[in-house]
Amino acid sequence: MHILMLAFKSIVNRKFTIALTVFSIALSIMLLLGVERIRNDARESFASTISGTDLIIGARSGPVQLLLYSVFRIGNPTNNVSWKSYEEIKDHRLVAWTIPFSLGDSHQGFRVLGTNLDYFNHYQYGDQQPLEFSQGKPFSTVYHAVVGADVAKELGYSLEQEIVLAHGTGKVSFVQHADKPFRIVGILRKTGTPVDRTVHVSLEGIEAIHVGWKDGALDLKQPKTVDKTSLLDLQPKTITAVLVGLKSRLAVFRVQRYINEYPKEPLLAALPGVALQELWDTMAIAQQALLAISILVVLVGISGMATAILTSLNERRREMAVLRSVGARPWHIFVLFMGEAGAVMTIASVTGVAALYLAQLIARPIIQTQLGLFLPIHPPSSHELFLLAAAIGTGLLVGLIPAYRAYRYSLADGMTIRL
Repeated sequence: MHILMLAFKSIVNRKFTIALTVFSIALSIMLLLGVERIRNDARESFASTISGTDLIIGARSGPVQLLLYSVFRIGNPTNNVSWKSYEEIKDHRLVAWTIPFSLGDSHQGFRVLGTNLDYFNHYQYGDQQPLEFSQGKPFSTVYHAVVGADVAKELGYSLEQEIVLAHGTGKVSFVQHADKPFRIVGILRKTGTPVDRTVHVSLEGIEAIHVGWKDGALDLKQPKTVDKTSLLDLQPKTITAVLVGLKSRLAVFRVQRYINEYPKEPLLAALPGVALQELWDTMAIAQQALLAISILVVLVGISGMATAILTSLNERRREMAVLRSVGARPWHIFVLFMGEAGAVMTIASVTGVAALYLAQLIARPIIQTQLGLFLPIHPPSSHELFLLAAAIGTGLLVGLIPAYRAYRYSLADGMTIRL
């Protein structure tokens, strides 16, 4: 115990050098744990976006692409699904419910989703949690809109407020559907999914704002007013994708094969879990590369600690000699240096973890706003604790080098003046 107290006092005596060493190791540990936390939390955030859905159906492309544009609102579809095909899928004897999606418009950078009331009845996220309203109710007419929690918060929207949708999905659009404004009738509770950053309208609303449009532009020869379009037949001709729930999950592969072999148009049915796993498999190399870089950074920081201790050995030769002269044995000197290495690694680890939580508090709203990912703040996981213990253990192993060299110094060597 006295030796460890002596080690602590030695660290305090060299506080500036030790502080720089602790700072570099703390940053490397923060990077290591941060990469691991973002990797795991991002995967959980993606996985919790959709729950209770057996199949996602869209135009034939790829499962990952279908998952990204239909669920995560990332990218754009290659083609649409005809309304007749959707009705046949909906009427299939093994299908319990469907949720049609229509994408392609936006509002101030937020995606607009056209759907029907089945969306509010059957869509689930997380651990099969249904959508809930913090204010208002679902849309009931053509020009009603329901906005996600982030849309309402960032744009300061409230019930009964009018909004104008824009053509296309870019953040800046020069083509506005200003002639057909929508009125907000509902605001959804926070879900931590892309639902929070989505403006929801009816499928009829999507059709209504495009009445009188031709080739992606408004045909000025046939202008339509809000009152007139609400009286038209606004049944969609095509939709973007369909979420499907089956009466029995045992039939999922049978229905998937039926969709993939659908003769009337090329369709694709993807299992959400399988598509998500495929997405993460494509990112596995990048994830492993980031983890490897983080480990290398930690090793560099630890080697810097060993270098600092080794560099100070020559300056502390007389200190070691004095300790030996008052009765300290070689193993006392060994414990002294190991105690210093252990103290540095412990302080650096605690500092790194604290810095990680501080960075997460600052970056979490930014990541959620820009990427739509909800990264919860939680205690270190067992894997993170393992990485932390491995870093401290590696620091102690590296600390053996200067400790052994100090152990080998004899009293006569310590009292010798080298020129």
